[in-house]
Amino acid sequence: MSNYATINPATGERVAAFPTLTDEEVQDVLKRSFTEYRTWRCAPLAERAAVLSRIAELHRERSEELAALLTLEMGKPIAEARGEVALVASIYAYYADNAERFLRDEPLEISGPGSAVVRTEPIGPLVGIMPWNFPYYQVARFAAPNIVLGNTVILKHSRNCPQSALAIEAVFRDAGLPAGVYINAFATSGQIATMIADPRVQGVSLTGSEKAGSAVAEVAGRHLKKYVLELGGSDPFIVLPDADLDKAVAGAVAGRMYNGGQACTASKRFIIVGDIYDEFLRRYTEAMSKITPGDPTDAQTSFGPLSSQAAVDEIAELVQDAVSKGATAVTGGDAPNEAGAYHPATVLTGVTPEMRAYSEEIFGPAAVVYRVDSPEAAVDLANDSPFGLSSSIYSADVEAARQLADQLETGMVWINSISRSAPDLPFGGVKRSGVGRELAQYGINEFANKKLIRIPTA
Repeated sequence: MSNYATINPATGERVAAFPTLTDEEVQDVLKRSFTEYRTWRCAPLAERAAVLSRIAELHRERSEELAALLTLEMGKPIAEARGEVALVASIYAYYADNAERFLRDEPLEISGPGSAVVRTEPIGPLVGIMPWNFPYYQVARFAAPNIVLGNTVILKHSRNCPQSALAIEAVFRDAGLPAGVYINAFATSGQIATMIADPRVQGVSLTGSEKAGSAVAEVAGRHLKKYVLELGGSDPFIVLPDADLDKAVAGAVAGRMYNGGQACTASKRFIIVGDIYDEFLRRYTEAMSKITPGDPTDAQTSFGPLSSQAAVDEIAELVQDAVSKGATAVTGGDAPNEAGAYHPATVLTGVTPEMRAYSEEIFGPAAVVYRVDSPEAAVDLANDSPFGLSSSIYSADVEAARQLADQLETGMVWINSISRSAPDLPFGGVKRSGVGRELAQYGINEFANKKLIRIPTA
């Protein structure tokens, strides 16, 4: 039985299945990618950018079709699915519009005679390993800058969104991208290791779990391949005593519940400073308790099923572990015993270090709320995590919040806002949240040869 299958999480119905590649097909993929790289890297930049522009246009033209696949395969509410497609279109358009500027030679100020420039060039075929929570967005972050740079891409998508994976490839083909530049590969983990090890492949990018990141880094390191890892997050959300509570509570709900809480940059740990804790908790609990899951195909639904029953079970285990050790589920808690991969919005208090919810990423609609007595204690608690992806600080004093941001061990800090993504903002973290950056100009430089060209005078 294939392990690439569409299973509707709202109903549990197995809709479609697709076979994995044979080992012979893996070798063919590698050959095609390498052969096409030698041609694609020499294509005029304007030609590569024009294809990216057309890819953006096709995402907009096919928005309804593409969004419906997200809803079918991972339960994303249709309104959010449309938003993901729009964001993806903006990423392809951004790199199409800015590639010439990003790839312009960089003159160096040198002490000796003559001139020196740094030229940004592609390095070769790349392997991408992408997750299910944002099936189009995660691919765009990796594929857009590398395709316009001149690299070629072999993409292994998550096994539960194969139709979304095929839809991406179809958009590329219909936009005029040569077939070998982007190849969808329904590959096994062992086959991916073979690809990474192959001398024709020059790098690998993974967005996923710590476990997967460690495995990919081990193989890449053994074979001296460049890698970018975008891994988990347990993002702190700090509320200072002078914060606008209406805005903070609304942000806390949106930050935890967007995409069903299945986002590495979702707000997960809510750290409330001082006497506002009780009022924040009351308002936040009331708002979370009113959120009920609905039909993800309904445009009015903001919270649908999780991606799978396994995802529900994982959240339930983390919540049960905390409650069994003394934490309180002030709303939500137990998953309903009914069809579909549904879990209620949950708020936990009293979480302590011996509980899994203290240190592990909760990848779903369960929030942990803490009270601390000072901003300094808030920073200490925020940094007491193996992760360091994104964070939020809510305060009426923006300068004080900015100073607090300097102390947070995260790759991104948002002040009076939840974490959001945009093409022109770099994305990435520190500690066990990963290595490298995506998006903005940073994303086009990760898999690039920064070649020095020096011309001394005679």
